[in-house]
Amino acid sequence: MESVLNFIKSFVKAKKIVIDSFVCRIHHKASVILLLACSILVTAKQYVGDPIDCIGISKTDIPTDLLDTYCWIHSTFSVQKGWDKKVGLEVPYPGVDKYTEGDKRIHHTYYQWVCFMLMIQAGFFYIPHWFWKCVEGSRVKNLMLGLNSPILSEDARNENRNLLVKYFQDNKKNHVLYFTAFTVSEILNFVNVIVQIFLVDLFLQGEFSNYGHKVLQFEDWDWTASYNPMLKVFPRMTKCTFNTYGSSGDVQRYDTLCVLPINIINEKIYVILWFWFIIVAVVTGVSLVYRFSIFFFARLRYKSIIMFNRHINPDHLGVVIQHYGIGDLFLLRLLSKNIDEVNFSELITDLSKELSENESHKLL
Repeated sequence: MESVLNFIKSFVKAKKIVIDSFVCRIHHKASVILLLACSILVTAKQYVGDPIDCIGISKTDIPTDLLDTYCWIHSTFSVQKGWDKKVGLEVPYPGVDKYTEGDKRIHHTYYQWVCFMLMIQAGFFYIPHWFWKCVEGSRVKNLMLGLNSPILSEDARNENRNLLVKYFQDNKKNHVLYFTAFTVSEILNFVNVIVQIFLVDLFLQGEFSNYGHKVLQFEDWDWTASYNPMLKVFPRMTKCTFNTYGSSGDVQRYDTLCVLPINIINEKIYVILWFWFIIVAVVTGVSLVYRFSIFFFARLRYKSIIMFNRHINPDHLGVVIQHYGIGDLFLLRLLSKNIDEVNFSELITDLSKELSENESHKLL
């Protein structure tokens, strides 16, 4: 447990170099941390005790531990007709009713897989970032050239800015694939969160897609309410059928009740995840619209750079945007997040002057 927590702690630690957007960090940082934390939570016995406790069968010598293990492995179930009866008079608990052959049963096996499912989801949320890191190849880090420091000597600042100007001049409009790869990673983020919603819905037998909405609509939080959406998806008491041999050698079937303390945690986790996935999907969708808008509208490219740096000369930035491609400007935007504001504004000025001089030479 301690080693896992240390891993999450190191994962949370802020990176010095920014190579993506805030929305991307919601996916590969916030979402991954949330899912890993939930996975750890459902396996921590100090919060819920044993994940399952079944009532011992009378007149038999079946150990309670054996019964717990059997019902955990082979799943428990609720009886469909038991959800429509009055608790305390007709049934002892919502969904717990006498089972006869032909009655519809709802089997609950997901609790065996919740911790693994959450860990797999965390991995999928990290894959788009891994793809982008492979393509990015530490380009931003290599181009910073110490300009992230505001106290760099004047000679070093001038020399490093000149190197950057030369790089952008030599590689003008050669960063289209760079920008495209980042856009693909953003699309993968959006596709992933949508797919995750459908996968969890499949995992919870079709109960997740409107789970949070039902919880918001529910007002009577009495546990005896059979229509409580949280109890319906994550029942805290279920049934289990145990078959054994009787004294005469014939097969005897016993119905037992099982309490699932683990579902107290599960029901809260999936309410949080429902709202989280919806929010992340909406924010990512808006981010994609913004990204495609930048591709088509030069004015938005201008705003995306100047609004975060007050030292930039607007005229110089206008010249740079007019002559450089979308990929070049995207790389400049990433550099603006990592190097000192004054150094970046001077870089834009140097690029503008270099472009103006080149234009003058062409006219001569």
